[in-house]
Amino acid sequence: MKLKSLILFLAVFTLFSIDNQSVAQKNKKSTEILILHTNDMHSRIDNFGKLAYLADSLRRTHKYVFLVAAGDNFTGNPIVDMYPDKGFPMIELMNKLHYDATALGNHEYDMGQALQNKRREQATFPFISCNIDVSGAIAKPYEPFVILKAGKIKIPFLGILQLGENGLPDSHPSRLDGLKFTNGINKAKDFLWLKDKYGMLIALSHLGVETDEVLANSYPQFDLIIGGHSHTTMVKPLIINNVMIVQTGSGLKNVGITTLHVKKGKITDRNYELVPLASIKKADPEIQALIDKYNSNEEMKRVVGFAETAFSSQEELGYLMTDAITARMKVDFAFQNGGGIRISDLPQGDILLKDIFRLDPFGNQVVTYTMTYDEVKTLISNAYNREKSIDLVPSGMTYSIIVNADGLCSDVEMKDGSGIELDARKTYTVGLNSYIAASYKFNHKDPGTTNYNTTAQTLLDYLGDVKKVNYAGVKRVSRRK
Repeated sequence: MKLKSLILFLAVFTLFSIDNQSVAQKNKKSTEILILHTNDMHSRIDNFGKLAYLADSLRRTHKYVFLVAAGDNFTGNPIVDMYPDKGFPMIELMNKLHYDATALGNHEYDMGQALQNKRREQATFPFISCNIDVSGAIAKPYEPFVILKAGKIKIPFLGILQLGENGLPDSHPSRLDGLKFTNGINKAKDFLWLKDKYGMLIALSHLGVETDEVLANSYPQFDLIIGGHSHTTMVKPLIINNVMIVQTGSGLKNVGITTLHVKKGKITDRNYELVPLASIKKADPEIQALIDKYNSNEEMKRVVGFAETAFSSQEELGYLMTDAITARMKVDFAFQNGGGIRISDLPQGDILLKDIFRLDPFGNQVVTYTMTYDEVKTLISNAYNREKSIDLVPSGMTYSIIVNADGLCSDVEMKDGSGIELDARKTYTVGLNSYIAASYKFNHKDPGTTNYNTTAQTLLDYLGDVKKVNYAGVKRVSRRK
């Protein structure tokens, strides 16, 4: 059955337009290869039944179908993150769906290296990355690439991991002990021989779409970059330097289907379609039963607080997180980084235990400092300059970023909760999560004191104290030129 016929049979989406049918006619003598791809699933398991149904339907009608992931399979769903054997449900489900490979993402390190080794041993598919040296670490070696076979055709997939400005992937540095990382763009050059040997080359990239563009501009040898990390939902592919770049968003809301036609060892045509899994109306019953079993955790449904109004943004949720630190740790100010706020909204009504671990899944601890006015200012300004955007969400104060002509922070105006400008001669107590403490650059003579409560537990304790919360209309940060 042709792919179009299958999709009409499923009656849920159209993979190819009339134009693509004529392309298929042109490629009659070529080999058709389907690559189903996901990225940044973050332990969201609810759509695995639909993905299994789709993948199996395509496997029945197409000879060569691969299923791959572009990293960050873990962290973001307490049903998986808090499972007694942390993270195992993702491996079991990915095994049952017959994933062929995954890139290593930064959040694969959230469980620590020893547990990551265990998950990799349980997986029936490889975790690949070309820019990690494990020689001094607990982590077992990673293969830089994997060769997937479609008959006599051999397709190399090269894994590449994102690094932050500190030269480390975006995970807590304590979980990266002994690992050495190299720039992925530079390291990819060492593997361009794969294109010469096999006639094609695909990157399974966890770099983010902007860095994928750099990769494409640097190396036209790549035919395809299947990306992750930036959570970019791409309805249409990017074509940069004749390299196709694709990415499907996050949270297993979508799956990408990239179709390759290969003739005489060369890719002659590439097509990409983004398929929302909400459009798939059937689910594999065996996989769905397993999902339902995992989701039946009653403890995660325990009510821990009440939202009098809906949280409509990450910023509002950040205020809740930082207010918990200032109240429970008795500090003047607290700050939460935007990347550590893992959901974007929360409805009015009961707040459940699973909501807290969805919001803050990382197990970071609270670190407190005594800081001068100028030191606090360096924390805020340096955080802003990382991405030229407001990052830190505060408690106990408000601040305004003043930007220069280059879009960088040139000054910070800081006021207390009553709207009075902070006294530049004073010192202040400040609470941060341990990721900020370890990964952000800021001036501080005080080395900091680790409080062994996690930020999630601090929030649970705070909700136990206040019972009800309301952050509608709260605004503590701004920017101006």
